[in-house]
Amino acid sequence: MFKLYLPILVLIVLVSSCNPAKNNEELQTLKLWFDEPANALEADPENGWKNNPEWMKAVPLGNGSLGAMVFGDVHTERIQLNEESMWSGSPADNNNPEAQKHLDSIRKLLFEGKYKEATLLTNQTQVCSGKGSGHGNGANVPFGCFQTLGDLWIENHSKSPYTDYYRDLNLHNAIATVKYVQDEISYTREILTSHPDQVLAASFKASKPGSISFDVKMNRPEYYKTFTKDDQLIMTGELPDGKGGTNLKYIARLQAVAKNGTVSYADDGIEIKNADEVTLYLTASTDYVLEHPHYTGRDYKSVSLANLNNSVKKGFEAIKADHIKDYKQYFDRVQLDLSQGKIANIPTDERVEQFKDSLNDLHLTELSFQYGRYLLISSSRPGTLPANLQGIWANQIQTPWNGDYHTDVNIQMNYWPVETTNLSELHLPVFDLLQNLVKPGSVTAEVQYGNNGWVLHPITNVWGYTAPGEMASWGMHSTGGAWLSQHIMEHFEFTRDTSFLKKMYPVLKGSAAFYNDWLTEDPKTQKLVSGPAVSPENTFITEDGTTAQISMGPSHDQQVISQLFKDLIKASETLKISDSFTAITKSNLDRLATTKIGSDGRLMEWAEEFKEREPGHRHISHLFAVHPGAEINLVDTPELAAAAKKSLDYRIENGGGHTGWSAAWLISQYARLGEAKEAHNALNTVLTKSTSKNLFGLHPPFQIDANFGTTAGIAEMLLQSHTGKIELLPALPEDWQSGSFSGLRARGGFTVDLSWEQGKLMYVNIRSDYNQPCTVSYNGQDITFDAKASTDHEIKELY
Repeated sequence: MFKLYLPILVLIVLVSSCNPAKNNEELQTLKLWFDEPANALEADPENGWKNNPEWMKAVPLGNGSLGAMVFGDVHTERIQLNEESMWSGSPADNNNPEAQKHLDSIRKLLFEGKYKEATLLTNQTQVCSGKGSGHGNGANVPFGCFQTLGDLWIENHSKSPYTDYYRDLNLHNAIATVKYVQDEISYTREILTSHPDQVLAASFKASKPGSISFDVKMNRPEYYKTFTKDDQLIMTGELPDGKGGTNLKYIARLQAVAKNGTVSYADDGIEIKNADEVTLYLTASTDYVLEHPHYTGRDYKSVSLANLNNSVKKGFEAIKADHIKDYKQYFDRVQLDLSQGKIANIPTDERVEQFKDSLNDLHLTELSFQYGRYLLISSSRPGTLPANLQGIWANQIQTPWNGDYHTDVNIQMNYWPVETTNLSELHLPVFDLLQNLVKPGSVTAEVQYGNNGWVLHPITNVWGYTAPGEMASWGMHSTGGAWLSQHIMEHFEFTRDTSFLKKMYPVLKGSAAFYNDWLTEDPKTQKLVSGPAVSPENTFITEDGTTAQISMGPSHDQQVISQLFKDLIKASETLKISDSFTAITKSNLDRLATTKIGSDGRLMEWAEEFKEREPGHRHISHLFAVHPGAEINLVDTPELAAAAKKSLDYRIENGGGHTGWSAAWLISQYARLGEAKEAHNALNTVLTKSTSKNLFGLHPPFQIDANFGTTAGIAEMLLQSHTGKIELLPALPEDWQSGSFSGLRARGGFTVDLSWEQGKLMYVNIRSDYNQPCTVSYNGQDITFDAKASTDHEIKELY
């Protein structure tokens, strides 16, 4: 079983001279920049580390496992810390052995149209045992919660006024910078997180020797102690297991090295006086390992000590150089130019505010696109846990919705841009998690339902939770594992990596095995349907006025299971597997009930034409087959595509797409349907209503899927490949008159560069990873050619 290597945090702080002046060159790049700090003292321990506006002004850094929010405050700098595995809780058995006894009765009631009785019985019998997720507040129950690691506080001895303040986050090199003048001395802070060295590094420099004096301490809201040992300030503790004891153990080590001046250690902090430069090294680790059932056991103390010693020996400059080289190998793969250098020199927070009135800032679109890629590089690396609901950035003990993995759209959306925007390796943490969920999911399948295979419901955590939720209205989403398994074939389609597919085939097969058992025949149509099931978090009203969520064969379930079965069959063919299981799956695929068009021309969300209680509901789960699936598309199913558009329009007309990730999903949905104007409107909704001053996406509160969904949506507007051909500029808005991109990826292993002027294609070049035929489509014209591996193919016939 794969063991997760949990990297280590190392913070390095250096201090020397700088020029705080802002010039055109430094502003006209991919930077978030501000002319005032975030107020660190507005988020101190006395305020409970709340998710307040000042935290949303700080800038995020991350190396995949270690995250930090840099406030940039002059007098009191705060660097809020996260470690990806900082979870309370512990493994627990939440499966309900009584559930399967009642399935037939519930299905019979649903087929008879007795939704009120069926809903009551489902809520009584099909929910999890125990406390589940704690209704989204699981910090002190076994489900647990992703939590802040704590804070590093740097208290400047000088409290005098300052001028010429500037701070930024440079997306080109993943370095945060703070500049200011105080007491006629120029100061610069350079802060980064390095994946190669597992280091968060901050270089602080001053223009006058002996002017560095500050106190440093570490703390967190609870379950910590600090002490000094061997010239280290150490913070350590154990998090509650939710059962009256403790489980996860963590440690952070801080060491100070000064050039001249003095360094003094005490159990509550470090004092630096009159130094020319200071370097702080902070390493951190937990004992978590991603291995079922042994989720703890890593030698976190030794690992953190070794990383501290190695970092001190290597030094800041070498760490910085390796960090930039490592980061740029991912980030520099894709460029997007919409603004053509026409960038107003205004701070990012002002840019966001002005856009609410102007709806016209192409640089903000570029910045948002690349910011999503930056956040993904920063929160998901091979060997780490996947990005959670907040990536790896959370400043509370009780993070919203536990900071867990929601599998009814959210973790999937986190990874929608990973293949298209050329970050394929960063997809791997999802597959590590999937593999680790098979064993607990198999127990849930057997105990909860008496089925083979494995199953996952709408939430999971780092402890292998796979049971339903504590309320059937949302917790009976039983296709979370099937939806997440879609990413297996997505990764394969972009990479053609058969060794990966062979490795993941048992996961696909196990998921399909569950639904081969789960599906039941509708007595009216003789079609196979899923249920009892929900259309995620949505509610309908029956003819007798009953308000219900539970039904048989909702469109979402049917579409996801269809996609799963097709993926399993295609994977079997690719791997040359022909057996009775594949034959059974093919037979069940042929018998699956399919999505229908209602009397009003909309795609039906449920098997019957129910009235929605909330016509503008934020979820659009019944359009899964449009995006991220592809069974409904303009080429193969134009009538269903038209009905899907009517469904989207209806949602918007009734207030839908009003929350961050929901609006972001609409971008991709409309882009798949070739509706450039509507896709652009959805993008504008994200930027005007769901974007904070540091560009974090808002649900609200902060939820990172909006960032990732926005990046994915912009990519879909520019390039698509889900119908078997590469479609160029399929949903180009009128406002994007001229521009270019390079490095976007298409299924089959293709990389595409192109440019356009006045809305017309001017150049396109395609490179293939393999020798294979390639069909390219633009403006209704298709060109097919034989692509040669690692060779540029300029398709001049299209322009």
